[in-house]
Amino acid sequence: MKKDKTLTTNFGKPVDSDLTSMTTGPRGPVLLEDIHLIEKLAHFNRERIPERVVHAKGAGAFGFFEVTHDVSRYTCAAFLSEVGKKTDVFARFSTVGGEKGSADSERDPRGFAVKFYTEEGNFDMVGNNTPVFFIRDAIKFPDFIHTQKRNPETNLKDPDAFWDFLSLTPESIHQVTILFSDRGTPRNFRSMHGFGGHAFMWYNARGEYHWVKLHFKTESGIRNFTGQEADRMRGIDPDIATRDLSDSIAEEVFPSWLVEAQIMTEEQSRTFRYDPFDVTKVWPHGEFPPFPVGRLVLNRNPENYFAEVEQAAFSPGNMVPGIGPSPDKMMQARLFGYHDAHRHRLGPNYHLIPVNAPRASGSVNYQRDGAMRVDGNGARTPNYWPNSLGTPSPDPARALPPIDVFGMADRHHVALTDADFIQPGELYRRVMTEEDRRHLVANITGHLRNASKHIQKRQTALFFKVDRDYGSRVAEGLELDVKEIESLARMSQEERVRATSPGKD
Repeated sequence: MKKDKTLTTNFGKPVDSDLTSMTTGPRGPVLLEDIHLIEKLAHFNRERIPERVVHAKGAGAFGFFEVTHDVSRYTCAAFLSEVGKKTDVFARFSTVGGEKGSADSERDPRGFAVKFYTEEGNFDMVGNNTPVFFIRDAIKFPDFIHTQKRNPETNLKDPDAFWDFLSLTPESIHQVTILFSDRGTPRNFRSMHGFGGHAFMWYNARGEYHWVKLHFKTESGIRNFTGQEADRMRGIDPDIATRDLSDSIAEEVFPSWLVEAQIMTEEQSRTFRYDPFDVTKVWPHGEFPPFPVGRLVLNRNPENYFAEVEQAAFSPGNMVPGIGPSPDKMMQARLFGYHDAHRHRLGPNYHLIPVNAPRASGSVNYQRDGAMRVDGNGARTPNYWPNSLGTPSPDPARALPPIDVFGMADRHHVALTDADFIQPGELYRRVMTEEDRRHLVANITGHLRNASKHIQKRQTALFFKVDRDYGSRVAEGLELDVKEIESLARMSQEERVRATSPGKD
């Protein structure tokens, strides 16, 4: 902005003073006709849009994605069509459960969202830094998030609510084990992996499709805080990851990730030993080896945080031809939930905000009006379809491949099985080092000891079901009777809940 530019009101009227209000005499009162004053105060009252319910605190950057390997046999997505092709991106990283002012080093999953500005519209990869999630059915999601927030009576974090829900939701044990390892406290956003979590459909021009999981592997190397280091950092620099992302790009040490994919056929998905669309489980790499797809690089910082990060909106419902959804229950609900959250927070025309708008393709539809409609609103074109005026029409060739849907419409209960404990057990025994296991147990006992005794017992029994050594160490750290915990672990979930009901401490 030029220094000699005159200050104006929102509607262009030159402002004569920005230091004194219009008053009747030196002492006032203030005159209502001071439009500049009223405009400033009214806008100030409305500067804050609603905070995200989850992923409230985040940082973002712009960059590009480059295809490094040919995947055209699997997908007809234009941005993946040839080796060397580059697509502009915007990425946002975040904590999940904390408020906007929470510390970057809190023990929490990290959101990992990437918006690809492709020539066929925006594709959003909305994931986390963990390959699994706490629950497999979105009907539990509001309750789960409530337990991660503040107690409605005291407005304090509530360890009882946190662990009560998890101990009554055993499918969460895989994610809990990851969260309370040092992977739950990354040092920064560029030194962690990202995962799509859900399976996507990839389909080619012939209508052949596969199920795909995407992984973003950091080229900076994994770096985590220990629990003690994370606790200290909350007081030293609560914005450490936000600062690191901005500083590294400013210093041209550009964060980057190698993008890999796992592929599963429809036939494999039907006969696999567990539900491959259950987001609490991973696809074993030995059976579905990840293969390289491309590289993600972030090389430009935002110029305005509010405009480009706070107003950024991602949704797994933003897909492009060549990519479609899977039957994953969590993903299916997110297709609605994310768009609805953004309409509430940013308004029905949030897709017109520059950071969210499709850049190469633009948007062409018959939606009109609504708050904050800032484009030409369709001008003279009709706002209905079908019409006989030669305006844009749907393209049947863009349809998703048909998939076979079968079964009775019902609320199908997914029974807890040993399969829910196998993968966290393998993680504990085969992936973690002895130091990792010590840190895991210390992090769990440090947090779980703040919950009621009956909840401690119920949750520790789940750790015991994962691995006897795992459960025994947690029990000893909480000064619980190991034999009693082992007995609880042998029970069914229903029996365990009855045996650990309040009052039986």
